[in-house]
Amino acid sequence: MTPNVHPSARLLAYDGSGIDGSLYTRVTGWAESAPHWFDQLTKEWSAYGLAVFALLMVWGWWRARAADSVVMARVLASPLIVVGAYLVNSVFKGIVEENRPCQQIPGSFTLEACPAPGDWSFPSNHTVIAFAAATALWYADRRLGWIGLVAAVLMGASRVWVGAHYPHDVAVAAVVGIVVALPLAALAVRAAPLVDRLRTGPLGPVLGAGAA
Repeated sequence: MTPNVHPSARLLAYDGSGIDGSLYTRVTGWAESAPHWFDQLTKEWSAYGLAVFALLMVWGWWRARAADSVVMARVLASPLIVVGAYLVNSVFKGIVEENRPCQQIPGSFTLEACPAPGDWSFPSNHTVIAFAAATALWYADRRLGWIGLVAAVLMGASRVWVGAHYPHDVAVAAVVGIVVALPLAALAVRAAPLVDRLRTGPLGPVLGAGAA
């Protein structure tokens, strides 16, 4: 792959390379020398791996059909929690306005095309979504939560590997995703009485009968 650099963007906004730019270039250097199949696999995961979290939520809904209404309420709240975390992260992006590392560090190697100026780097949207989803799922179903956590870590790592983010973009995004999701997931239990009522109505076949 050829380097993707936008020199004109280098003075547009905050330069995060002083935090861990050297670590970023070390990781992308590993990517440059890695086998093509591994880079391609990581690139595909980075681009499309968030679909796994949607599948985990569907799996969680299916399992919750035979669980009590608290579990179902938490599963149904998972997508809303992810949206909430994404919105909070968007505020952070607008406040900090950090240039992408591929715009800031000359000669950066990236597996993905370098985003256009104004597509801010801090924090990583992909990572926020992944960790928020994993946290929400953990509250509903520990098994799915652990699977989601592993997938979230891999998602965050892949965003640095492909050259889209600095490591600190990913680390802070993980914290944002977890911190936003925790209270929202805890509040989801309040929707359990509503789930109870819906289970006795037309949505009963969708929501399941609950715990025996």
